[in-house]
Amino acid sequence: MCRTASRMLMIKALLLYHFIASTPVWAATEQVIPTPEHPWWFWPLILLVFCFVLGILAVLAGVGGGVLYVPLVSGFFPFHLDFVRGTGLLVALAGALAAGPGLLRRNFANLRLALPVALVASACAIAGALLGLALPTNIVQMALGATIIFIAALLTFSKNVEKPEVKKQDGIGAALKMAGAYFDPSTGETIEWKTHRTLSGLILFILIGVMAGMFGLGAGWANVPVLNLLMGAPLKVAVGTSKFLLSITDTSAAWIYLNKGCVIPLMAVPSIVGLMLGSFVGVRILAVAKPKVIRYIVIGVLLFAGVKAFMKGLGV
Repeated sequence: MCRTASRMLMIKALLLYHFIASTPVWAATEQVIPTPEHPWWFWPLILLVFCFVLGILAVLAGVGGGVLYVPLVSGFFPFHLDFVRGTGLLVALAGALAAGPGLLRRNFANLRLALPVALVASACAIAGALLGLALPTNIVQMALGATIIFIAALLTFSKNVEKPEVKKQDGIGAALKMAGAYFDPSTGETIEWKTHRTLSGLILFILIGVMAGMFGLGAGWANVPVLNLLMGAPLKVAVGTSKFLLSITDTSAAWIYLNKGCVIPLMAVPSIVGLMLGSFVGVRILAVAKPKVIRYIVIGVLLFAGVKAFMKGLGV
């Protein structure tokens, strides 16, 4: 089952790459780069370097690249918000597709937990993407700013639990067989787990899906607390399943932005390549860095970007 899911993820990544590379929206680049005094390669190069640094910070701070990409690029680059949100979804999707097969093989991503949640979240992500493209840009910008400020507060105060205690599984969780076991190499133990408060979790994933599609943020920042703190999944299962969820939820919303012409290769390719290269370097730096300090720096940057996005929406 895991091998089949891994192959599906690889095929999905190849199809997405082929679509981006062959899409005629290369011609739309002039709409995204409103400064003709620069050569065509100027902004892609700046974006590549910026996303490289962003990839390092994302790994050290323990957050997804998409949650940093959308507020910072929309705040500091002269790109329209629709293009930034479309690329933000692909950035989050690329990281999820890269990590998904390995997480499935190690049982850190659980299909019985992920599929019902993914069905709810991906359907709502499509609705969120359509809503985000229909609303006026300043309204979306203000809502994005408020959301980013909320995420910064959530990162500051949330305390995930490694192994939540679930005394009795609820009826919906039992009917959906949301339970499993995985081997933890750090302790040498086989950890058995089950969920509770499943209905509350599914209702929250409606909101998470809408926000992921509307803002192009990915949703790892919300998936993990809901799966871990509310539904009682162990932290490693919550993180692994969240990554797998992103590959389904973000794909649903990304197709809406692709069909609307809001994804162009000159933004998407340097952004994804920069973040992936930065992530590789970030993993190496993680061994000697102090992630706690970096995490607070990133929270400060998110607060600044959130306030800037909110003020930009107000026209200030």
